[in-house]
Amino acid sequence: MPTTLPMPSTLTVLKRGLLCRCPNCGKGRLFKSYLKLVDHCDACGEQLGHIRADDFPAYLTIAIVGHIVVGGMLAAAQSGVPTWAGILVSIVVTISLTLWLLPHMKGAVANYLWRLKIPKGSVEAG
Repeated sequence: MPTTLPMPSTLTVLKRGLLCRCPNCGKGRLFKSYLKLVDHCDACGEQLGHIRADDFPAYLTIAIVGHIVVGGMLAAAQSGVPTWAGILVSIVVTISLTLWLLPHMKGAVANYLWRLKIPKGSVEAG
């Protein structure tokens, strides 16, 4: 049974999303597995399973990780790090950062969509 809480600010909702928490109360978990949203919050009962973040979290993750890795590779090349070492490190950093950052980006996007009160099925592919 959902509780009646005041609508949190956009900044609060985004922060809760980055922490993978319920946008409504900030206490319940947002995911039941790596990227699968819970149907409803265990703490406040808010319905969350209908939210569709689609591909936007992946685009955000690619943009952030890409800037970090490319900047690191350019700095490594300027400092004389061997090419093989720079490539090896950049592969490890890319995979690690992507796997860590993706759920946080999905949480932020899903929470923002919840904040906008976009009803299920209102955004359709063309």
